[in-house]
Amino acid sequence: MSETLVVSPSWIGDAVLSHPLLARLKARDPSGAIDVLAPAWASAVYGRMPEVRRTIAFPFGHRVLDLAGRRRFARDLPRYDRAIVLPGSLKSALVPWFAGIPVRTGWRGEMRYGLLNDMRRLDDAALPLIVERFAALAQPAGEALERPLPQPRLAIDAARRDAAVAKFGLAGSAPVLALAPGAEYGPAKRWPARHFAAVASAYAARGFRIWLFGSAKDAPVTAEVARLAGVPAADLAGKTSLDEAIDLLSLAGRVVTNDSGLMHVAAALDRPMAAVFGSSSPEYTPPLSAKARVITLRLACSPCFKRECPLGHTNCLEKLEAGQVLAALD
Repeated sequence: MSETLVVSPSWIGDAVLSHPLLARLKARDPSGAIDVLAPAWASAVYGRMPEVRRTIAFPFGHRVLDLAGRRRFARDLPRYDRAIVLPGSLKSALVPWFAGIPVRTGWRGEMRYGLLNDMRRLDDAALPLIVERFAALAQPAGEALERPLPQPRLAIDAARRDAAVAKFGLAGSAPVLALAPGAEYGPAKRWPARHFAAVASAYAARGFRIWLFGSAKDAPVTAEVARLAGVPAADLAGKTSLDEAIDLLSLAGRVVTNDSGLMHVAAALDRPMAAVFGSSSPEYTPPLSAKARVITLRLACSPCFKRECPLGHTNCLEKLEAGQVLAALD
């Protein structure tokens, strides 16, 4: 039985998009074991992927090098036959190298010569989507990506979901509109609160319950959406764990998100959704579900991939009206 260690990305959305890689690894070696080395929060994502034997919490911060600590950590790992390193940083390749894993696979990235001994050169045109770039690492170097890819999917445990509903007092029979107005990357990815509020008001008038999701950092914007909507809303930002948010999102009859981690979570739950893109591009990280609709104005200045609008107006989001999202959801 082969044993593979996958080094996870540091973003929720990218973790979700690594699922097709794991599915391909398991399909090619059904008796093999796959462990994932990831930030502690990622167990909420990888714990819902049946291909993963276990998630090993990575104790080092995003900008922390700590070579001695990484060496000690690597020496305590089980023995693996292969490592697949998904991030492009030099730091992400250190632990598999320190651990002496015989085959260490990844894209060339940030000066990782020697750390990776199965280092691939990326053809951006052949693999435009990040999900494709991840999945291609399950195949031998030089082999064309096998298409179509399996879509990312997250499993739900009904008992845990029911417990989350009870914990937050969300029981009810009316359908749910879930809104995720935050985006960790920056304001150039965030559709204005007034537009989210307009969608909430329209769906409340149709008899939907309104649930707002996000991290503690998103609480100011979810509160603003609730205030502007002027309808009853359950504001869950900063109150749920990621596990609970995933379980509750699985109950949504409609979802509206920015290009964010929760967008990819909702897509992996196969929820009917509208995904709003501003400074980023659906050509790179689209929501991977037949029930997802991408909404973008495709202005000449976008995508710019900036955290804040370099022109100072964020027209790619300001001028994207609620009516366009409502039409897509309908």
